[in-house]
Amino acid sequence: MGSGSNNNTTLEDLAKLAGVSASTVSRALNDHPSISTRTKQRIWALAHERGYPFRRYMPAGPIGSEGSIAIVTPRTHGRPLPLSHPFFLELLASIGEAARDRGCDFTVSHTAPASYEDLFLATTTSRANGVIFLGQSTLHEAFNQLADTEARFVVWGAQMQGQKYCSIGSDNVLGGRRATLHLARLGRKRIVFLGETEPEALQRRGGYLEALKESGLEVDNALIAPVDFELESAEAAVNALVRRKVPFDGIVASSDLIALGAIRALRRAGVSVPEDVSVVGYDDMLLSRLSTPALSTIKQDTYKAGRLLVSRVLDATGDNRPERLATDLIIRESCGG
Repeated sequence: MGSGSNNNTTLEDLAKLAGVSASTVSRALNDHPSISTRTKQRIWALAHERGYPFRRYMPAGPIGSEGSIAIVTPRTHGRPLPLSHPFFLELLASIGEAARDRGCDFTVSHTAPASYEDLFLATTTSRANGVIFLGQSTLHEAFNQLADTEARFVVWGAQMQGQKYCSIGSDNVLGGRRATLHLARLGRKRIVFLGETEPEALQRRGGYLEALKESGLEVDNALIAPVDFELESAEAAVNALVRRKVPFDGIVASSDLIALGAIRALRRAGVSVPEDVSVVGYDDMLLSRLSTPALSTIKQDTYKAGRLLVSRVLDATGDNRPERLATDLIIRESCGG
């Protein structure tokens, strides 16, 4: 709450500050459709700044929920995160189960923040008790700035240097290292890394590089391919490696979806998995267990993640320490051992 906070603020005070009528303020605070989104946001922000307890006058939900959580996906590579991504659907399901156990509703927001101002609006102009952000994108410093306000939020993402806010995520470096060491122990010498430029993927790449060094394998930049967080991008990257006749016998992918795209490209090129190329993904999505061959992967515990995200955002203990979840190597058919 800002220095201008005053719990004696009235509806009329807000109307005067906003330059509108008291009835307009009342309708805005009750999310009335006759009031424009911009006016609502301005009035909600003023109410938050002045300590006006508007949330208690608003309906908690259609069936009387104990509270509500907003799920927000920051913009990445200039566009919103695709909500259809299988891993995030599984994470959303886990968040929903945890919220239901707490008698709490959750809403997936249409907003896709790209700046500190966007993050601030997402946390202060909402009726939700708190916000869960799925991913950090390039907003680490903006989240640090947001942590200095009274915004109640938690982030699904990487633990980063100098972090002031709470994030929940897997030990990405260890996960990337485990996947790569496993392939090296199987005798693979030319191991490709496929990953995005998101913080989590960069940390997984760091684990890959550590494992190459530990195994006495040479780092070859031709084997490190940046890809987007989607199937088609992974296919294109592997197609390019095959077309250029770059020799490789293993792939560590920074997500299961990327790994599945890589396997599809290899099959189309007549390359056998795992006989010619061993593949390990990251996530342990349901799809990875049902694929042919079944995908070896680094497991992220989405069930535990959902519960931690919900409890951290609802309980607001003031503990902003990040929490890293354990990772497990799940060995299936795609790596051959």
